This record gives sequence, C-alpha cells and structure tokens, in this order.
Amino acid sequence: MLFSTIVFWFQKLKTKRFPLRFSNEGVTQELKQWKHHLLTVAGFTEEKTMSFMKGDLLTRTRKLVKGLAKAEPVWLKAMEQAPPVTFPRADSKVKQISLPEDVYIKKFFKKHPDSKHEDAIKICGFDPPPARVFGWRVFELKEQGVSEEEAMAVADMEYRAERKAKKKAYARLKQIARLQGKKLPPNPYPSAIKEIQAEEKKYVRDRFFDPKILKIVDKLKEEKASEMQDRMRRGGW
Repeated sequence: MLFSTIVFWFQKLKTKRFPLRFSNEGVTQELKQWKHHLLTVAGFTEEKTMSFMKGDLLTRTRKLVKGLAKAEPVWLKAMEQAPPVTFPRADSKVKQISLPEDVYIKKFFKKHPDSKHEDAIKICGFDPPPARVFGWRVFELKEQGVSEEEAMAVADMEYRAERKAKKKAYARLKQIARLQGKKLPPNPYPSAIKEIQAEEKKYVRDRFFDPKILKIVDKLKEEKASEMQDRMRRGGW
C-alpha cells in the first residue's frame, strides 16, 4: 500500500507543470530528487530496490514471489526441496600453480639456458625434462642430509655427465656405421633446437615448392608492381 502511494505521487509529480524558466535537465534533476526523497521517507534505498537481482535463480524467484512481483511458479517448491548445487567463487584471480622444485628449476635455467627449449610434454614419451629431474634430485639429496649448495652441485654434475655419455654413445654409433659401410644413424638424443628445426624443415621447403604458396607470392609481386607503376604515373618519386 505504501509503495503504491509513492508511485501515485511520483506519477503526479511527473505531470506537474513547471515554469518556463526550468530547462529539461532541471526538471529531470528535480524529479530524481523527489524520487529519492520519497523512497527515503518510505524506508527504501537503491540497494533494497535492486536486491532482487542478486543471488541465484532460486533466491531471486523467492524474493519476487514474496514481494508479489511474480506469481509462484510450479517448480519453486520442488527446487526448494532439492536446491541446485552452489560452487564457491574465487575471491581473487586464479593463482598460478607452483611446485616446490620450481625454485631450483629457475636456477637450473640460469646455468643451462639452452635447456629452456626442451619440451616438457612429449606425446611419444613420459620422460620429464632435465630441469624437473634436477629439482627432484636436489630435494632427494637434501632429504639425505646434504646441504643445498652441495646438492645442487651434485645434481649439476650428474646432468653434465649424462649429456657427455649421450654424446659418446652417438659418436660410437657413427663409428660402427662407418666401419660397416652403412648410412649414419639419426641421433637418438637430439637437442631440442634440432628437433624444432626438423619439424619446421617441411614448412621451410614449402615456401619454394608448394604451388599454393607460389601463387600467393606471384600475386603479391603483381600488387607491388602495380603500386610502383601508379607512383610513377603520379610522379611520386
């Protein structure tokens, strides 16, 4: 009843005739002031009037039905008996996932920047990258009572020894292939940069032999030649 009375007086206020000295902006501002005054007297605020928009579907429907702004839907009682699952919302941005060995991985990358190119996830295998193995090894040695500096030195020495062993193994394979007069075998332990270059080699060759790409190149050359001719005609040189 109180709200309908406020609406009645507000509609009456809209039809009020103001003197000619008032502009449209002045009338609108005065209407807003009267509206705010009437709502304040009635005990309403902007937060209360828009509170029905907050919450999930069940909460909003309850508020609308309770305020006689909407007829009670058929599904409301069923939803109240079995309300939908509410998931907690994150208060802030999603934090970046960090692991305990990430500190040592960063130190490993400073010593061996070439290892940054090594792919951490390979479809053909499940072997972790050397940086991750380095971090795990440091933790393992620290659990055995070794200091952090000594653990990092031992893990680094093991990494270098493993790299040298792989190079020696490939050199031995090439030596055996030469003695047998066979074609040199591919490197079973290629570097990450060479693996990336091998994948990109196909696309590099396509630039010179793929007919589709050659058509695009010819079209670009024609457009460039036409632009040069237009400049010559206009005297742009």
